[in-house]
Parts: sequence; structure tokens; C-alpha cells
Amino acid sequence: MNINTSHVLVDASDHRIPAHRLSVVVPMYNEVELAADLIDAVQAALADYPWPWELVIVDDGSTDGTWFRLSQHAAEVGPHIRALRLQRNFRQTAAMQAGIDCARGDVIVTMDGDLQNDPRDIPMLVEYLLREDKDIVAGWRQNRQDGFFLRKIPSFIANGLIRKVSGLNFKDLGCSLKAFRAPVLRKIRLYGEMHRFIPAWLSTVTSPDRMAELPVRHHARTKGQSKYGISRTLRVIVDLLSIHYFLRFGTRPGHFFGGIGLTVLSLGVGILSYLMVLKFMGESIGTRPLMFVGFFCVLGGLQFLTTGVLAELLMRTYYEGGKAQAYHLVDAPTPQHNEGWHGRV
Repeated sequence: MNINTSHVLVDASDHRIPAHRLSVVVPMYNEVELAADLIDAVQAALADYPWPWELVIVDDGSTDGTWFRLSQHAAEVGPHIRALRLQRNFRQTAAMQAGIDCARGDVIVTMDGDLQNDPRDIPMLVEYLLREDKDIVAGWRQNRQDGFFLRKIPSFIANGLIRKVSGLNFKDLGCSLKAFRAPVLRKIRLYGEMHRFIPAWLSTVTSPDRMAELPVRHHARTKGQSKYGISRTLRVIVDLLSIHYFLRFGTRPGHFFGGIGLTVLSLGVGILSYLMVLKFMGESIGTRPLMFVGFFCVLGGLQFLTTGVLAELLMRTYYEGGKAQAYHLVDAPTPQHNEGWHGRV
């Protein structure tokens, strides 16, 4: 899965890249200082890109003028820069999902809006994705330019936990710079803080053999401050429990709850059977704490079994019904499929 390769960038004018349409998705929140710089950086990196591309920037309910700066500069640069606005701050995962839903490309690249990811790495990731027939190529911040105690150490711990739970041997699951095949990426939905676990979610719909990781450049933040904070480390630990459950029991929750229920129920039945034998032998069991333990084990086991049945019904409803959205966009016109691209369609 991990690719040991030197950091060789692909020239954007290299026509060996298979034909495709590219969408770059970037969520932003209170980044007024970087809004115009981000658009200019992506424009410069992909100015000579040989295939049609668009930039989809999602303003995650900013309150500092980011939306005004984004929409103004996007109009100046061209229709291939699409600025979208969420009605309020839904957080990074929902903003990323909104951008993915609105992206029209065959290939989707995600990246952060703080310019610590380098847009010049995009052609390299896309070229490897298409030529090596992968479904995802993730960036690996090999020389990370972040604070040691507040960013590197928590990231190191989180990556280790995620690797352990997901079974994916990625070095840097926290890097937002990733390239995806759009049809595969759209088979999953992102909720909560799950944007960090996209490779783990994708492993439910594609093989780990179709995933790869390449070293990418990483820059220190030059303007503004991180808006998502160190508290996300705690949320990662909580989300890991969900990942562990969904990866192993997402389509069969009855097995998870049923296994626990049968174990607890068996323990309770065993305890009560033992006490029943003692009762027949003439011993008093009415005041024994063990009787209450057995009673509540039987009751708890039955509740777990019932929960498993209900979870199975909910899963069937989820897979057979429609999918709710984790965000709400401010109304914005959607270009026609052949409109609003940079380059000849």
C-alpha cells in the first residue's frame, strides 16, 4: 500500500496523464487572509494542466469576510473557480462532503485551505492515481512543518491508533491532500469528523490494494491560525470507536449486539441455574447478591439481543432509503456539465 518513491513531481504539461476532468475541493473557515492566495496558488499550479479542471471552495460558515473575498476573487479569475457557502459552520467534514457532492470531475482532489498543502503536488497524485489504476492516492507529509508538541505528537499517536483499528498501513492519514476516483469516493458519506478516516471508509467499498500513498510537500502556515484546534485529537479517539464498529459490523450489527447479548444471557442463565440447584438442596438464596447478578445478566442479555434486531432493521432502512445531508448550502447556481472548466472540454 505504501509506495517508497522519491519526491519527483509530474509536470502539469505532461500529456501522458490519461484523459479526465479534475475537481479540486477545498473547505475553508475564517481564512480571509488566505482566500485570494489559495485561488492564486491553485491557478498557478494548474494553469498549464492538460485536461479540464475546476476549483470548488466551500466556505464553512465563515464570519470574518472569507466569503466576500472568495466570491469576489473567484469572479475575477474565471468561472472554473466555484465558491460555495454553507448556511452556518457545519465543521470541516460536512464542508468537504458538500464540495465532493458539488464536484463534477472524474477525479476529485481534496486539500486544506491553509496552503500548508502544496497545489503543485496535485498533478503528481492524479497521474499516479490514473496510470497505476488506483482508487485513492493519499499525500504523506514526509517533512512536516508543524509544531512538535501540539501537532506532530498528537498526529503520531492518532495515526498509530487509526492504523491499528483500520488495518491500513498509511503513514499519514491526517493529510487532507488526497486524490480519488470520483465514482468510488461517492459510494461513501462523511459525517461528524470522519474526513480523517476516508481511506478506512473506502476500504468498505474497494480493496486496500487499490490505495497508495506518496510523499508530498508541506509548508508552515504563513497567515492566520488553525481553526479546528487540538481538541480534534480527542474527537479522533471517539470516532475510532465508530470506525471499529462500522468496519467490522456495519452491515451486520445484529452479530455485534447478538454476540454480547448471548454471552451476558448465558452468564445469567448459568448463575441462576447454579442457584436453582442450591435451592433444591435446601439452601436459602433469597439474600444472595449472586441472584441479583444473574437476574440482571439475563435482563441485559435480552436487551442486547433486542437491540441487535432493531439495529438490523435500521441498517436495512439506511441502505434501502435515501441519504440525508450533513450540511445545508446557500442557494447557488450549478453550471452545466460542459461549462465552467479551465481548459478545453
